Amino acid sequence: MSRPAVSAQHVGKIFQLGDRVEHDTLRDHIAAVGRALFSGRRGKESAATPPAETVFRALDDISFEIFPGETVGIIGRNGAGKSTLLKILSQISEPTSGELRVRGRLAALLEVGAGFHPELTGRENVYLNGSILGMSRAEIQRKFDEIVAFAEVEKFLDTPVKRYSSGMFVRLAFAVAAHLEADIMVVDEVLAVGDATFQAKCMQKMGDITRSEGRTILFVSHNLAAVQRLCNRGLYLEAGRLKVDGPIFQALDAYQRTFELPPEKVAEVTELPEGGAHFLLWRLEGSSTGDAHSCVTRETCTFIITLASRCQLSDGGMSFIIWNLAGDLILHGNVREAQLKPFTLAEGRYEFRVNVRLPIKAGLYQIDVRLYSETGGPIESALLEPKLHVLPSDSGTPPQWEGLVTEPLEFSIHETP
Repeated sequence: MSRPAVSAQHVGKIFQLGDRVEHDTLRDHIAAVGRALFSGRRGKESAATPPAETVFRALDDISFEIFPGETVGIIGRNGAGKSTLLKILSQISEPTSGELRVRGRLAALLEVGAGFHPELTGRENVYLNGSILGMSRAEIQRKFDEIVAFAEVEKFLDTPVKRYSSGMFVRLAFAVAAHLEADIMVVDEVLAVGDATFQAKCMQKMGDITRSEGRTILFVSHNLAAVQRLCNRGLYLEAGRLKVDGPIFQALDAYQRTFELPPEKVAEVTELPEGGAHFLLWRLEGSSTGDAHSCVTRETCTFIITLASRCQLSDGGMSFIIWNLAGDLILHGNVREAQLKPFTLAEGRYEFRVNVRLPIKAGLYQIDVRLYSETGGPIESALLEPKLHVLPSDSGTPPQWEGLVTEPLEFSIHETP
């Protein structure tokens, strides 16, 4: 087995709150000296050991290994420690404890304009960034035209980058990081600055980098659809601790479940108006996983959806819809299409049962249910939680070769005259 490209062993990072700040970059030290001069205090006095209540543990005993060619999504809420981890990885700051090793060239895209000199032109900054990555001038020159074409900044190439918009900054910075053949590419939420077309272009490029070039990518984003599409492995951080390290769907599932209300809270409907209705809970029946909200692709399962009603309906209808996290419609059906008659509802609780086969690729999916009157129109709709978690089958098909549908094909061969 190859050696890991990134190895973290018991990494911790502590920040001091208030006016006692831990200084681990040159800029921090300069600012600290300036404050000390103006306040009349000496640097050593400001470095006194802080009270325990002023300590913030941004990372707490994190260990993992990432191997060449892996695409890893790092997810979690704001303040979970994602950006702190990337800054340590990029050697912008140092860990308070533990050790983090990187093997190979690393290109980091952490914030708009990072690593660019504002007074230099776009052309000059391409060479500057390449040099920082350890590239020779000949290597940079060989890739230069590709970088400029990808970034779409030809007209402004000889303009100082301080006059660039944030979108132009990101386009050029990503193009440099993606084309200068770093072994490891680190991308933070900065891509959100770009427009939708450029984001899609970046996602395709990162996919190409891992599939054809075998490079390693660490990707941080709150766009879970993008993380799911690009990454095959996930690190889920919560309050500075590594909660899940595994297949991306497991990490996404654990993260999504932190936003759910407890079942007992979801089931409490205290002020349902007369004539109204509310979808409460859902669960699966017939799944081989034994979990109420997950199944294996190609399984046939029954979705059981609980509704509280104060309606008086004689012409009720219901739609059942599955979306992926990118917002693509995957599956749709309703009572009418199933050739069932409209149903009757009165005040009470009801269970709707929807039997469906799910030959869809592994991932997280949103269940959308809608109650309506055939004559009166919509009554209630809901995006149910938790999301449906579809697990891969044991077919052995690599994730990058799974389409939206994983239906097996029938093959035959016949000798012809």
